[in-house]
Amino acid sequence: MMLALLAILGGFMLLVWSADRFVEGAASTAKYAGMPALLIGMVVVGFGTSAPEMVVSAMAASDGNPALALGNGMGSNIVNISLILGVTALIAPIAVQSSIVRKELPILIVASFFFGCLIFDGDLSPLDATLLLVGFLIFITWSIYSGLYSSNDALETEFTQEINNQTLSLQAAIFWLLVGLILLVLSSRVLVWGAVEIATALGVSDLIIGLTIVALGTSLPELAASIVAAQKGEHDIAIGNVVGSNMFNTLAVIGIAGGIEPIMQIEPMVFNRDWSVMMILTIMLFVMVFGFGRQGRITRKEGAMLLLSYFAYSGYLIFDSFSG
Repeated sequence: MMLALLAILGGFMLLVWSADRFVEGAASTAKYAGMPALLIGMVVVGFGTSAPEMVVSAMAASDGNPALALGNGMGSNIVNISLILGVTALIAPIAVQSSIVRKELPILIVASFFFGCLIFDGDLSPLDATLLLVGFLIFITWSIYSGLYSSNDALETEFTQEINNQTLSLQAAIFWLLVGLILLVLSSRVLVWGAVEIATALGVSDLIIGLTIVALGTSLPELAASIVAAQKGEHDIAIGNVVGSNMFNTLAVIGIAGGIEPIMQIEPMVFNRDWSVMMILTIMLFVMVFGFGRQGRITRKEGAMLLLSYFAYSGYLIFDSFSG
């Protein structure tokens, strides 16, 4: 038990550090390759901040723990909106100016609803996983198009400033890109082992561990990125980071895990409880961003509401696991 706890703690610390190095190396390498700043931010950085979820879920699925992978993907989406945006909005209210972020939110709602339709029958088959990955490819294609041809967008201005602040040499960028990726894989392996051991020792399901401990840990890079962006006044990066990450989690993270190890028996509670919470939070975010009669922003009061939603949901999961 103690060894498993140390594995989780060490795995999280190494995961966060290696993800940061991986993102920095990937963004700097792309900059030297001449990619536009907006494209780097939307695709390269978006992929990098979701790399922990992708690698952890792929490792869990390959180890025969697909429920852990599913919980990680869905739980990370819940953490991203409720905890990360909640904390970020408490630090500084988030005003959204980017038309790209506003276009991504309806797409995220459609993707989340589509995912719900796929698991409504109680399984995630190879065909379901393939459909999610096809949806991911479509989203990436749209992101590349937006990154290449959108101009004068608020998100582009913020990403340009961030990318121009990168000071790594090309050799250093490639080094940290490779080292970060290798350490991501190693830390994910340690983390998955520790999570499974803890679940076994406590007598709770892999799903619950994925929805809580693992989801929180793999979302730490997004938390750090959003807080830093909010402190700099880069509101569109803060929320765009979360929206993009949730798209990656819904389509790629769960799709990859389902392709490796299909989940042929999903508990009804996954749809009734976890997917429903994820969907409600996504719709709440949509309403906050678009405003509908008021300025589109996430206020401190709304941030507190999102944060309370996270604690209420997590508390319910923990209470239900040990009371049942």
